[in-house]
Amino acid sequence: MGNKHSCCVYASPQVTRKEGAAAAGQAGGRRGFDELAPNHEESVGNLQHISEREPEEWDTDPSSHPRAGTIFMERSKASIQNGLVRKKSQNHLFESRPMKKSSSCSTIFLDDSTVSQPNLKSTVKCVALAIYFHIKNRTSNKHLDIFDEKLHPLTKDCVPDDYDRHNPEHRQIYKFVRTLFNAAQLTAECAIITLVYLERLLTYAEIDITPGSWKRIVLGAILLASKVWDDQAVWNVDYCQILKDITVENMNELERQFLEMLQFNINVPSSVYAKYYFDLRTLAEANELAFPAEPLSRSRAQKLEAMSRIAEDRVVGGIVNSQISAQKRWASLDNVSCAVSRRSVAILS
Repeated sequence: MGNKHSCCVYASPQVTRKEGAAAAGQAGGRRGFDELAPNHEESVGNLQHISEREPEEWDTDPSSHPRAGTIFMERSKASIQNGLVRKKSQNHLFESRPMKKSSSCSTIFLDDSTVSQPNLKSTVKCVALAIYFHIKNRTSNKHLDIFDEKLHPLTKDCVPDDYDRHNPEHRQIYKFVRTLFNAAQLTAECAIITLVYLERLLTYAEIDITPGSWKRIVLGAILLASKVWDDQAVWNVDYCQILKDITVENMNELERQFLEMLQFNINVPSSVYAKYYFDLRTLAEANELAFPAEPLSRSRAQKLEAMSRIAEDRVVGGIVNSQISAQKRWASLDNVSCAVSRRSVAILS
């Protein structure tokens, strides 16, 4: 599925994603991301740059196209349908209706989660739930050795023999992701980007998240997302302080191979980010993990007023600037016409 639209496509002959990743690994070795990434100037010859690539089938890559359905929504479809049926049945029974906070004259409840500033706790819970459905409803058990927890354990504790047979619970996944986010002080936006990179890996490398590989796959996605999207990136050695039994060399190898499998395509359009955000909200509502509504306090009201005033000033400023630039253009055209008329008079005289 992912072999048709690699970002590393040669003019002749055509290569697949796996061949391109292998070639990048042989050429790069242990070099950094900047050395392994293709140069834009060199792409003029025979190697396409990421910004120049035009995939043949956008619909097969939900992490790059805003209209392609996300994989976790597809795999959680049964849960979402059951949630809708359960809500419809509850509407007929007043006793079983969940208590819902309603605004009144004295109290106003608002959801403080937005696309630009999602709620951290709720977003991490939703991402963990998406990972849970990835594991539960996987279509195969195909994984790579770099993600195998038996070959690359995260702790010194003995890995049980049946480590890859039992699916982890949502609570276990959430605890693992929450620990990393709290220790590294990562943002909610980073959690959404983590899910985008995770699904991009599944699409490009044609693998699935299994009970024996989910921890290292999630760790690699968080590691990359924190470096690309957070203002203050967390170094690999910092993660080794969180997971004390893993070496820096192993962390570097995990990051390098993760980048190669993504074909160094770490760009996430804003439309794709918004799609994942709203799909996570849909998943949360269907599984009763809705984002909490908090009462509107005086400080929050002042903050909202300040934000709206800033946005309004930007809009007004943009309109004024466009009008000024338009006036300048017309003024310059008037000068050109006057100059032409003066020249024509001089020539005629």
